[in-house]
Amino acid sequence: MSGCSTNQNEDGSPHQERKPSWIKVKLPSDPTFWSTKSLVTDLKLVTVCEEAQCPNRWECWSHGTATFMIGGEKCTRACGFCAIKTAKPDPLEADEPQRVAEATRRMKLSHVVITAVARDDLRDGGAGHFQQTIRAVRELNPNTIIEVLVPDFNDRDWALALVMEAHPHIFNHNLETVERLTPLVRSRAQYQRSLTVLKKAKAMVNGKVATKSGLMLGLGEQAHEILRAMDDLRAHDVTVLTLGQYLRPSPKHLPVIEYIEPAIFDELKTLALAKGFRHVASGPLVRSSYHAANFRPELDVLEAIEADLREQNLNMPIKG
Repeated sequence: MSGCSTNQNEDGSPHQERKPSWIKVKLPSDPTFWSTKSLVTDLKLVTVCEEAQCPNRWECWSHGTATFMIGGEKCTRACGFCAIKTAKPDPLEADEPQRVAEATRRMKLSHVVITAVARDDLRDGGAGHFQQTIRAVRELNPNTIIEVLVPDFNDRDWALALVMEAHPHIFNHNLETVERLTPLVRSRAQYQRSLTVLKKAKAMVNGKVATKSGLMLGLGEQAHEILRAMDDLRAHDVTVLTLGQYLRPSPKHLPVIEYIEPAIFDELKTLALAKGFRHVASGPLVRSSYHAANFRPELDVLEAIEADLREQNLNMPIKG
């Protein structure tokens, strides 16, 4: 990418230490921020907003929105960009799906985002927990759009099917970076595997889901590599794209090679829309779930999902 000049680290590698003027974060002043924080604490929930040090958490929480992170706050992977702790995870909490559902109800969310750490310690990678959480949220909040941001489940089809059987409205799995940088940036993940997971998820429900993915910029990728990643996502039927600036969580994480100017993000959005993406969020502070409610799946997709759910309910055995 073209843009800012780079500094040198002690080892001679390029790194941008000083953030440019366009990377600005608003501190909380709205009382809604504190009520959201209190609710999350009260229900003993984990949010990716806090764990991943999202720069937008002040804004989102002030608007009464949050991205719930299920399966605990300890991840089995050690990605070079991520602020979430790498450690042996704790056992899953059986009542967590109900707590997420209750938070969604109390916050009156029209759109909820549910994500999770990678749980490679579990045979299903946490897929069953996703399924239970989706169903619990829907039971208590039948009109809420449910978006999931999932790990790759080590490309186990049967695990991915557990998530898709619960019929999320939006299935998000991030590519994170271009193919060349994937081994450096993403622990254990594979570029082609991620593309395959996105395509399989849509095929499992006969297209009755919107698929979404995102890229971080500023890690040393080239413009042609970004465009190729867009083409790869479109070839795997992904229609929603997020593009944001990588921000280094700590000195132990990968360095920022370049801060991308807002005008470049605008240009990339225009190019992505021309390639056929239905919705593109592109900007320095954009993250996967930033203003997620701005995108709503097509009416025919929503109606098809509801029809499948009604059919499922009709086929369920009567209790008692």
